[in-house]
Formats: sequence, structure tokens, C-alpha cells
Amino acid sequence: MSSEIKDYVNREISWLSFNERVLQEANDPDVPLLERLKFLGIFSSNLDEFFSVRVGTLQRMVDAGVKSDAMVGISPKKVMKQVHTKVLQLRDDFDSIFSELTKEMKKHNIFMVDEKNLDQLQRSFLKVYFQEKVRPRLIPVMLKDIQTFPYLKNQVIYLLIDVKKKNNPEGSNFALIEVPADILPRFILLPYSGESNCVIMLDDVIRFGMDDIFSTFEYDSIAAYTIKLTRDAELEIDDDVTKSFFEKVSESIDERKKGQPVRFVYDRKMPGYLLDFTLKRLKLQKFENLVPGGKYHNAKDFMNFPRIGHKSLYYEKKHPLPHKDLMRHRSILAAIREKDVLLHYPYQSFDYFIDLLREAAIDPAVTSIKITLYRVAHNSNVINALINAIKNGKSVTVVIELQARFDEKSNIYWTEILEEEGARIIDGVPGLKVHSKLCHITRTEEGIPVHYSCIGTGNFNESTARIYCDHMLMTRDPDVTFEVDKVFDFFTHNYKIYDHKHLLVSPLQMRNAFERFMDIEIENANNGKPAYIHAKMNSLVDSEMIYKLYDASRAGVKIKLIIRGICSLVPGVEGISENIEVISIVDKYLEHSRIFIFCNNGDERCFISSADWMVRNLDRRVEVAAPICSPSLQKEIKQYMEIQFLDNTKARIINVLQDNKYRKSDNGSYRSQEDIYCFLVQKLEKEAS
Repeated sequence: MSSEIKDYVNREISWLSFNERVLQEANDPDVPLLERLKFLGIFSSNLDEFFSVRVGTLQRMVDAGVKSDAMVGISPKKVMKQVHTKVLQLRDDFDSIFSELTKEMKKHNIFMVDEKNLDQLQRSFLKVYFQEKVRPRLIPVMLKDIQTFPYLKNQVIYLLIDVKKKNNPEGSNFALIEVPADILPRFILLPYSGESNCVIMLDDVIRFGMDDIFSTFEYDSIAAYTIKLTRDAELEIDDDVTKSFFEKVSESIDERKKGQPVRFVYDRKMPGYLLDFTLKRLKLQKFENLVPGGKYHNAKDFMNFPRIGHKSLYYEKKHPLPHKDLMRHRSILAAIREKDVLLHYPYQSFDYFIDLLREAAIDPAVTSIKITLYRVAHNSNVINALINAIKNGKSVTVVIELQARFDEKSNIYWTEILEEEGARIIDGVPGLKVHSKLCHITRTEEGIPVHYSCIGTGNFNESTARIYCDHMLMTRDPDVTFEVDKVFDFFTHNYKIYDHKHLLVSPLQMRNAFERFMDIEIENANNGKPAYIHAKMNSLVDSEMIYKLYDASRAGVKIKLIIRGICSLVPGVEGISENIEVISIVDKYLEHSRIFIFCNNGDERCFISSADWMVRNLDRRVEVAAPICSPSLQKEIKQYMEIQFLDNTKARIINVLQDNKYRKSDNGSYRSQEDIYCFLVQKLEKEAS
């Protein structure tokens, strides 16, 4: 292989390319206006997490003097420089798009105003709002009066205040105020005569009230500039054997708040003397990730922008479709007894799963429910259904992953609630994260225990199921359900390792199984037989899997991939990957499902899975891929994939340039998320006719 050919894209750079696709949605005039604003929020939220997690890891590697690493591909220091350059470019793009959106919003009578352009009615309203709601929440700290700069919380916005006295420079001062956006709304609707909507940000409400805050100072001018510090969010779990894993995670969450800085963002209009003062006090003078930004930070709050204006400014709300085999008036368990059921979220309702749990909770024949939980909704109906099952005398076992990043605190809370109610809690597997999405119900039928299993690609979370594209298989197939039961045995007794014949389970068999399936495709291609691999996942990073795909491509296997996020594979390189096509779909829903289809000389193998092809998923997590055995469901999932492969509206081409060009075609217009909804509608109509 020529050393001049780049055959592996660094994951950090690929991730930034993915987030650039999110920014493209904010810049797309065909996207409803206020949905574009939300995409700015998603972009910002993604970038915050990227710095907290990935840049934090890179920084630790740089500090440790690591020169190169297999997961990086090139030296961490060089990656950090590339990241910084790309982030600055994306920041400029963000600012330009935001400026354009505010102009467009004005055309629809939506005005983003600040403290300088208020009418008398609005000023009167804000005086009361500031005194009653905002002022009591503010704690100004006078910086020149203290030796140590106040601790800056992770991802929290602060205002640096420059209080000046022209005739007495020594009497000038600097102050710091935390913007209490965790308590108060970031956006406040203002009164306005007529039909217009005026919105002011909480930051500007504080600027509006600065005269009141600093009224005891005889200042000549006062100005406020926003800053934000991002900290390394990786948990450090200590090895103290006297502590439970529960205690270790709880303590690590507290330690995360003290993580090392990985990014400092500041208002580029801040005077140099104020910036220098701040960096010196924070000991960040030689810090590499200093990012000059605009007046406002934490644009992730745009995801919660108030719903105002005409309905045309938003995506049309589509109600989840009914599933032909799961009618509300009948037992879901009875439906699963008849045939396997495949659910597609968000096109079909997640309520079917909650109804299944509720039915199991009161069914006198059900003896036990076992479930894995990674992330659950804030007010979880899944948890409520499990508690109901406990109260009805069922044995309930919950494998809850305490190390689900940024959900650790929530999962600790739910662990305590479930334990109090009498659930058996298994807090993961030592050394492994439990990322599989499994629910297992045991029911006594004619004196014999019968198993029902649900295996999903996404979390058992009714909130994310409304916006994430995922799949769930509901089955009573004894081969599959027997092996799901064995996975739960492994959670309970980690020494009990079962050789699965139907499920693919990591870290035990999944990697080897996928490689074996690819080897079969390579052999078939070499023998002139049909050979193809169709796969969909969030991320493709694992180098072993990538180079196996390159081997398949060279053998003539036709490979079509849909990779939403990170893709370290480089398609279309002559002699390496010319038989590989990769697209990424970014649209109104988050593409989250993992699907794998292997030709197998016409006897297709088809799986849905919780696992991406990343080292962590294949080697350091408990993941499950479930076979789709029903011929009708195999056909359905294959049609689903074919619809996505046709997308020429929201699909971007992944290539070595990482330039995110939209995929275009002269053969009509296809938008997969809309077309899948129509496909499922047609299936319902066909069934009814």
C-alpha cells in the first residue's frame, strides 16, 4: 500500500467534519428557520462535549509526552493543532450563520434584542423582571479585592465586568458574575406592541441591570464580556478495594467538576488588559486552546429557544404510526407469540414497549423482568413500569450502567430508587461498560417458563425515541431468547461465558463473527459469486475492521455504508477502497441505528445492533447484535436500508477531502426520513386493503 495514500482519517478530525454537517443544516435555507437555530444549538452542544471528552483525552496524552498512538493515527500534539485550526474555522462559520439567521428572523417579526435597543415598555418590564427574578440569583465577585481567581465551573458562562474610573485608574475594578442559566430561562420574551416577538438573552438582562448592581461605585463606564471554560470530563475511577463501584463513580462525578481546562472561550471584543489579567490569574497564559468568540457563548441553549412565530418556521409534526401487529386493544405478548415484531423509531411509537412492560407487570403468568439501562428519560415511564412490576410481585433485575457518560448522576439516582422499591440491581460488569439494549420477560405457559426478548439499537428512553432513528426487535424465538437469558447470566456471574450461536456478543464473539462474515464475502467474490456488505452505524473507527473492509473491496465485494458520525475509513481510493461507497445522513432526526447485512451467497445474514465498529464497542463493552430471522422482517429492514441509500437530499458523500458535499442525482428527489415514513404508511394501507 502506497504511503502517499491516506487510508485512515484521524477520528477527531472526522468528528469535526461530522459536526460541520450539523452546521450545514443550520445554513440550509430549505430547513425551517427556527429549526436552523436549533441546529446551531446542537452544533454547539456537540462541540462542548467534544472538548470535554476527546480534547481532554488528547491533552492528557500531550501532557504525558505521548508521541503517537494507534487511536489517533498521528501525534496528539499535531492533532491538537489541526483541531484548533478547524474549530476556529467552524466558529467563523457559526458566527456568520447566526448573523444571517437573526436577519431572517426579523423578516418574520422575531427580533433578538439586547439591553441597548429596548423601548420604554420593555425597559419597564425588565426593571421588574431583573429585580424579582435575576438580581437575587447573582453573586458578583470583585476580582482585584481577592488573591485567587474564583473557580470556573465546566461549561458555565460568566460575565467579566470592566468597571472604569477615568480620573482614578487605581479605583477601577474587575468583577465576575456567573450567568444563572441553569435556574432561569436563557431567553426571555419581552412585551411588544403589534404582532412581533422580541426575545432578549439572560446575559443581556444582567447587562441591563449592571447600573443597579454596581450603583455604589462612582464609575465612568462599565462593560461586560462573556467567558466560558471547558474542562476535561473523563471520570477517574480509583482502585480502592474498600469502596463499592457505586461509591467510586459518585466520588468521580464530584472530581470531574475539577477537571483540567481544555478550552477557554472569550468575547473577542474584550480589552487586552482584561484578557491578560484573567489568563494570568487562571494560569492559562500559554494555553493552546484559547478561542476568541462572539458576545454570546453556550449557544447549545438555542435547542430550547421559545416556540414562537408561524408554524411554517418549524418542521411539520408527524404523529407516530401504529404498528399493524400491535393494536392497542390486544395483548402485546400475544402478538409476539404469533410472530416477531420490528419497531422503527420515531416513525412508530415507543409506547408499545412501555405498554409491554405494563402488561408484564400485571400479568399473573409473568414471573420476572430483566432489563439493561444506559440512559433513561428524566421522568421515566420505563422506570415506573418496572416499579409497578415489583409491586405486583414480579422479580425485577436491572443492569444499570453507572458510567454512562454525563448520565452517571441520573443513573445513580435511579439505582437508589429501584433498590428502595426492591429491584435487584447489577451495576455493570467490572472492566466493561454494558451498552447493550436488552429486555427479557419470563412467563409461565402450560407449566413451562417461556421467554420473550426485546433487543434494540437505542436506549429504553421515551424522550430520545421521539427524535432518534432506532429499531427494536420483539421476539419469542427460543434460540434468540435462550441466548439473551445467557447474557443476563453473564451479568450476574461474570465467569459464565457462553458460546453464542445466534446473537453476536462483545467483547466475546462479535468482532470475530463480523470478520468471519467478511471473509465469506471475500471468498465468494474471489470465486465469482455475488458478494456485498451493507452496513449502517454511528461511527466507524476500528482499524482492524476498516482494513478488513479494504481487503473485501480489493477482492471485489461491493460495500455500501451509512456512517452518521466519525468515519476513519477512506472510500473510493484506487487499489484500496474503490468498491466502497459511504454516505452520512443528517436530517431532522438523529440517525442512531446499527444495521449489518451480508450477502452470504444469497442467503443473507441481517443483524441490528447496539454496537458501532469502534474499539470500545467491540472490545471494552457488552454489546449485542440480534439476527433478523423472519423473512418478512429481513425484507423490511433491507427496504429500509435501500431507501436510505437512495437519499440525495440530506445525504453527504464521505471522502478523503472531508468536504461534506451533498449527494446529488438526476433520478428524482429522495429524502430518506420522509420516504421511510411514507413507506410505513403504505405498508399500513396495504394491510388494511
